[in-house]
Amino acid sequence: MSAAVEFGLDTFGDVTADESGALLTDAQTIRNVVDQAVLADEVGLSFFGVGEHHRREFAVSSPEIVLSAAAARTRHIHLGTAVTVLSSDDPVRLYERFATLDAISNGRAEVILGRGSFIESFPLFGFDLQDYEVLFEERLDLFSRLMNEKPVTWSGTTRAGLTNADIFPKTENGIRAWVGVGGSPESVLRTARYGFGLMLAIIGGPASSFRPYVDLFHRTLDGAGRDRLPVGVHSPGHIADTDQQAWDEAYPAMEVNRNAIGRDRGWPPYSRLQFQHDVGPGGAMYAGSPETVARKIAETVRTLKLDRFDLKFSNGTLSHERMLRSIELYGSKVVPLVRDMLADD
Repeated sequence: MSAAVEFGLDTFGDVTADESGALLTDAQTIRNVVDQAVLADEVGLSFFGVGEHHRREFAVSSPEIVLSAAAARTRHIHLGTAVTVLSSDDPVRLYERFATLDAISNGRAEVILGRGSFIESFPLFGFDLQDYEVLFEERLDLFSRLMNEKPVTWSGTTRAGLTNADIFPKTENGIRAWVGVGGSPESVLRTARYGFGLMLAIIGGPASSFRPYVDLFHRTLDGAGRDRLPVGVHSPGHIADTDQQAWDEAYPAMEVNRNAIGRDRGWPPYSRLQFQHDVGPGGAMYAGSPETVARKIAETVRTLKLDRFDLKFSNGTLSHERMLRSIELYGSKVVPLVRDMLADD
């Protein structure tokens, strides 16, 4: 665990409802995401991540454009993705876009790469799901080489090869890159092999169940003679003044989102009973008062020896106003409380 743990926020740009329950337009949702990033910067958070999706529940399909707008209105916070679906993107174009974002933000760009738990981008961009594994493996290999910012010679089966190819623009200090991992040993090993930070997406079950993956990551790095690389966690949550208020605000919005996605995936209907389990000690939902959320985050940081914790603060149709309050409490109350708890260690 780093002596100075970072605290960030993630959003998928969920299409939200206003206080009357009416859904906002995609356009207004995107403008609100930029405002949320501005507030995250103002309350002193380290990172703001925007996910990539291509379905009706989420407004953001081009995170880099949203992040560029946020870069122009923020000063300190790092800006990145949560995650970029590398399998259905082109590594060269992707690196060029993030190098551009890095210039606009004065060196604050990050990227979290993933295979994508949502698969809509594959048919949309003409990729075969039968190539799911090889697409990610080859693109991650190429992206790792592009990060050196030197001419690249590369060949594979899923895109045209490169011979002594140089890409532009160059960054001033490189780009920080992670791989988002849902919990398979193979993904952890791949992340260590290519030398990326490990971002664990913990959306179900206790954080302690992911400790073997963290240990595997560090053992693999040690065995390869690599320097230590950071480990982070991405988990959902919502903060309000009291536990009951946070739960009553978050549950209806999450129920709408979970059931919409669950119809496609064959999940059973989401229930309040499941929600209350998720917000308890054995669940992956960090929802409640600042004190409740801080205690749970501190325990997760200790258990997994984390370098960063990212709270996914957007949850279904939860309103923009309630998310702003959650961001304010996270930065002004939760993070200081967590730091105090960790300092006591």
